[in-house]
Amino acid sequence: LVAAWLATGIYQVEPNEQGVELVFGKLNGQPTSPGLQYNWPAPIGEVIKPRVTDVNQEQIGFRSTGTNVREFTKESLMLTGDENIVDIDFVVVWYIKNAEDYLFNIQNPPTTVKEVAESSMREVVGQNDIQPILTQAREKTETSVMDLMQRTLDLYKSGIKIDKVRLQKVDPPSKVIGSFRDVQAARADKERLQNEAKAYANQVVPKAHGEAERILQGAEAYREQTVAEANGQAARFEKIYDEYKKYPDITRKRLFLETMERVLQKTDKIILDSEAGTGVVPYLPLNELTRKTKEGAVK
Repeated sequence: LVAAWLATGIYQVEPNEQGVELVFGKLNGQPTSPGLQYNWPAPIGEVIKPRVTDVNQEQIGFRSTGTNVREFTKESLMLTGDENIVDIDFVVVWYIKNAEDYLFNIQNPPTTVKEVAESSMREVVGQNDIQPILTQAREKTETSVMDLMQRTLDLYKSGIKIDKVRLQKVDPPSKVIGSFRDVQAARADKERLQNEAKAYANQVVPKAHGEAERILQGAEAYREQTVAEANGQAARFEKIYDEYKKYPDITRKRLFLETMERVLQKTDKIILDSEAGTGVVPYLPLNELTRKTKEGAVK
């Protein structure tokens, strides 16, 4: 009988398990590895074999059973940092990393994981605005929640390792989702119009700069031409003045002749030689003079 009783202390540890031996309710040594092991039989000894390699998951905000999904809004509705309400469903994947802590430091591990997950998600969501959470910050939110959960569970010495946090649904509350989508569409239109305005500005501004540069270069060229002409006129006047000082009479006569040449070269002229004799009778074309006078008045 004693031998048979002692033989009942032999137990099998499966590959996905660890054996935690107790003697009179107290931990006896380190967890045992897979295979045949021995511990004191009951009621002296006891063996607990948690599944340390099994991947567990907790659903927050919903419960999925096959094709049926049931919502739990008390868990999923959360307040964001900009005082909006967001409806978040997510899944936490975890496993046991320390069998002793898992068995003796927390009473109900699945419930603990679920409550820590909900608390961590509320804290992270409360520190951010709703827009990033709904769009580009999903991965960042998942990482932040996972890190916060792991720190909390390590503080509890729970022996649990958080593998990942996956967001399933991130939406505004169902009662206002229509209005919220209208706001999102308006923001998208705003960004589109801003992009179009930037594209137009990128097209027009360089063209305006080029036109302004062309005008400046034209003005600079006109200035240089005007200054050069003025300098030439001044140099010409100085040379004429130098000649005038040397030969004033000849220079005055030359200037007079040049001036009369410019004035009279476009006018009709009739020259009468006073020494031609008395037999010459001047011809005065009154009809042509009258016609030219009328044409000038019309112009």
